[in-house]
Formats: sequence, structure tokens, C-alpha cells
Amino acid sequence: MAQLKARLQADLTTAMKDRDKTRTGTIRMALAAVTTEEVAGEAARELSDAEVEKVLTREVKKRKEAAEAFAGAGRAEQAALELAEADVLADYLPKQLDDAGIATLVDAAVAEVTAELGEAPGPRQMGQVMKAATAKAAGRADGKRLSAAVKARLTG
Repeated sequence: MAQLKARLQADLTTAMKDRDKTRTGTIRMALAAVTTEEVAGEAARELSDAEVEKVLTREVKKRKEAAEAFAGAGRAEQAALELAEADVLADYLPKQLDDAGIATLVDAAVAEVTAELGEAPGPRQMGQVMKAATAKAAGRADGKRLSAAVKARLTG
């Protein structure tokens, strides 16, 4: 079993003992999403830690999008609950890079693509740079932020 999944299960027990409703509900939903992912496809399988991280990242993104929708509809209380759930799940994910970290990562990806091509990449090679940058980020940066940084670097 993946260490991250085992940690989620242990934390669920702790949250239940502490009678922390938000944490208990959020971890239960996360474990349900992991289980759903494990049985999806032709054969059931165990997820690796990286795959569990992807599931949790997807769940955090869902919570943030739902919070925006609730806030836009004037339901601040529900939006706050969604953000609280996103914060609980974020504790299980790698720390996100700041703008300086993303810029450094993008510079390294551009250097890598430059070495492959023999010339500095332009906007037409954005896909190649994004592929390298995404591999280097390994879940520590949101795709939107990464894409914006790559685009700014290649056009600026």
C-alpha cells in the first residue's frame, strides 16, 4: 500500500477520535476518490504515492473551483467550507513553489530544450519547454502558473 494512502487512513482514525468533522469528512472523500481510481479501468490495482498525489491534487482543484462558484453565487459559508477542505488535502501534497522557484524551474527547462535544439526555443517550442518544466515541477506547481511563466519567458 502507498505510504500516502496509509497516512490518510491513520489520520482518518485520529480525526474521528478527535471528533473533527471537517477533517474526517474530507479525508473520507479523499480515500473514496483514491479507491475509485484504484478500481477504475479493466483491473483493480494499488496506486503508487505519485498516483495518490495526482488524485489529491485533482480533489484540491475541485474544492477550489467549487469555492469560487459558491462565492460567486453569494454563498460565503459554503465557499469557506470548500476552502477548508482544500487546506486539509493540501497538507498531504508537496509544498507548492513560489514565483521565484517557478522562474528558476522554467529557466532550467529552457536551458534543457536549448541544449536539445541547439538554439534558444521560441513560442513555437512552448510544448517542449512545458513538457520539461512539468517533469521538473513534479506536482509542486499549478499547470496554469507554470504555463504563464513559460509563455512569459519565451515571448519576453
